[in-house]
Amino acid sequence: MSGWQDYLDQHQSRFEAELLEFVRIPSVSAMPEHMPDVKRAAGWVADRLRGAGLEHVAVLPTTGHPAVYGDWLHAGPDKPTVLIYGHFDVQPADPFELWDSPPFQPEIRQGCVYGRGASDDKGGMFIPILSVEALLQAGGRLPVNVKFIFEGQEEIGSPDMPPFIAAQRERLACDMIFSADGLQWSADEAQLVMGLKGLVGVEVIVEGPSADQHSGLHGGGINNPLMALSQVLASMKDPQSGRITIDGFYDDVVDLTIEDKEQIARVPFDEAAYCARLGVPEAFGEEGYTIRERIWGRPTLELNGLTGGYQGDGSKTVLPARASAKITCRLVANQKPERITELIRAHVERHLPPGVTARIEHLAGDADPFLVPRGHNATQAAGEVLREVYGEAPYVTRVGGSIPIMTLFLRELGVHGVMFGFSVGDENLHAPNEFFRLANFRRGQTAYCRLLEKLGG
Repeated sequence: MSGWQDYLDQHQSRFEAELLEFVRIPSVSAMPEHMPDVKRAAGWVADRLRGAGLEHVAVLPTTGHPAVYGDWLHAGPDKPTVLIYGHFDVQPADPFELWDSPPFQPEIRQGCVYGRGASDDKGGMFIPILSVEALLQAGGRLPVNVKFIFEGQEEIGSPDMPPFIAAQRERLACDMIFSADGLQWSADEAQLVMGLKGLVGVEVIVEGPSADQHSGLHGGGINNPLMALSQVLASMKDPQSGRITIDGFYDDVVDLTIEDKEQIARVPFDEAAYCARLGVPEAFGEEGYTIRERIWGRPTLELNGLTGGYQGDGSKTVLPARASAKITCRLVANQKPERITELIRAHVERHLPPGVTARIEHLAGDADPFLVPRGHNATQAAGEVLREVYGEAPYVTRVGGSIPIMTLFLRELGVHGVMFGFSVGDENLHAPNEFFRLANFRRGQTAYCRLLEKLGG
């Protein structure tokens, strides 16, 4: 057995105790009253990096929650420089009454750590720190140059990270990026995520009369903003085929290849169970694609909220003065948020009925889509390690959601990142009773050690 494996085995009880200590810090980035706790978590991470043997460790300010950096750069110029990312902020824990134990008083039960942030992402981001410590303790050096960057605002959309990463471009320069914030397919099955969707959101606001009007006095005499908005929204998607009908919406889409579809088809999927779990009578989406193909590889347009008129009990015979709708689109390569915003704006202008006006407000939270190129060296290495650690080849998947930091790294550092995390989607991420499997906490430590060794040749 290798020296680092021995070290990991011998110190596992200490590592678990440290993880509990880490989870106890209520680093909820969304709540201003927890800003001191986010800073305290940053300090904890910095201290732990130093304890692991990292150098140049620093808590770096942003205009909001801080980031933490550390490195070890003695492998030499002929070895790659690997940047490892994670986040130490967590989601709010309410409703507290649905937790079986207090969210910031973590417990170990049946081989799992229960507590807010245990899986997302404190357990995950702690893993590569421990792997680097084991390699340094066992051999005195690392097989590659390593940099760490951990943020304290991922759970609120990383609002301050774009200017921060741009300003830190030289410090963060690297050859490869691995995100410790990520999922494996199941407790005992691995996956490689090859694509993430982008995101853009808009609010469509339609206005008519200067104030709400009596429908008996003015119905038939003026247009109804709520009805007009509904008509515009209905014109955006074909009700039978599910295809988005906004002119130009699909122009920049990179279609799924035959190989893409074959890889997606290899991932187990039960349509009946999927519908039953969600409580829907049947699936629906763009014709010509499977459910997984639509979720992972096709763009979407969804109505997230609709406001206008009377919402109380009974009826109120009124023509509302104003109606609005919030829309988000999940984008795929090579769509751009700003282009989609303009296409929606043009569609609304073309389809708006007379007698009302409309405006489009762009919502915060844009993200470009992210697609790893075929033959990507870091992804291939990660796949080989996952095969060794899990005993079977990983599923090749995509994610229907968005992770803005990955596209930010690509834009500012010019490097495609690889998600190399060991949480599982059933671990109640963002929900009460979040937990993290200690078996995968340990497995991830081995995986990162093997990964760094493989990258070092």
